[in-house]
Amino acid sequence: MARIAGVDLPRNKKMAFALRYIYGIGPFLSDQVLAKAGVDPEKRTDQLGEDEVARIRDVIDGSFKVEGDLRREISMNIKRLMDLGCYRGIRHRKGLPVRGQRTHSNARTRRGKRTMVRR
Repeated sequence: MARIAGVDLPRNKKMAFALRYIYGIGPFLSDQVLAKAGVDPEKRTDQLGEDEVARIRDVIDGSFKVEGDLRREISMNIKRLMDLGCYRGIRHRKGLPVRGQRTHSNARTRRGKRTMVRR
């Protein structure tokens, strides 16, 4: 089993799909990483050699922010917005949608479970 960026990649999956289990790597970045590392995207995880895993690990560590570093950066950006007190920061603080969605009839995921209002 290949372990890259602190994530155990699933066995018997093609590398193009297995790399997507790493937070911060999607379809486009997965193809880019494999091309830079010189690994066939059709190759399965359990067929990889140690040298190929090392090449992929070096490309990811050298070029991209993934997993813990990326999560930390995103949370710091949100914290910065909240500290500034800008509109987006206030929406984050209140737990409301940030990107202009309507909240009158939707946004249940962001706002949470309905609460009964007694009259």
